[in-house]
Order: sequence, then C-alpha cells, then structure tokens
Amino acid sequence: MRADLLTSILSDLNGSSAEIEASAVISTDGLMMAAMLPAGMDEDRVGAMAAAMLSLGDRTAQELSRGDIEQVLIKGDNGYVLMTHAGDEAVLSILAKPSARLGLIFLDVKRAAESIAKVI
Repeated sequence: MRADLLTSILSDLNGSSAEIEASAVISTDGLMMAAMLPAGMDEDRVGAMAAAMLSLGDRTAQELSRGDIEQVLIKGDNGYVLMTHAGDEAVLSILAKPSARLGLIFLDVKRAAESIAKVI
C-alpha cells in the first residue's frame, strides 16, 4: 500500500515535467522504497549513492555553518541529479535533462517531497 502511494507520487512528479527523466524514494540508509528509473539502472547502487551524497552534504553544511541541508544538486554534461530530504527517514532523488528549468523542477520536487513525508 505505502509503496503504491510512493510510486503514484513519483509518477505524478515524472509527469509534471518532460525534463524529469527518473525519480526514486530512498531510505536514509540507502534502501530503495520506490523508483521510476530507466531500464538497466541498478536500484541498489542508486540508493547507496544517494544516501551517501545526502549524508556528505549534511555533514558539509554543518561543518561550514550553513544550517540544515535542503538539497544536493549535481550537474554533469548529461544533466542534473537532485536529492532532497522527504521527511526524516527518506530521500527523494531525481534525474533531469541538461536543459531543465531548475526553478520549476525545485518547486515540483519540493511538493513531491512534502507528499512523500506525509506517506512515510
């Protein structure tokens, strides 16, 4: 039931913008809770990397007196990876195209993260 609700939220998020290519909800310890990833992408690996990056971002923000972390953004030649907390126990991670309009993506991701936090 909970997995179905999370998958529904991810489906809505992916459908909100053609610039979002994939999304996943991952527990803070790296376990995949729900995902809409491209074929061939290893869910376990994605989960572990997302949890590690968010943890490192948390620690960096604390060490540099930046307060609580809101998100981690990675920009590469082929697009963006955006990770944000979805409550205390989960991370929402998305993959976006290089042409993505980040302002709209941030807004959609924030709304989805709030919905996920309510489900979890």
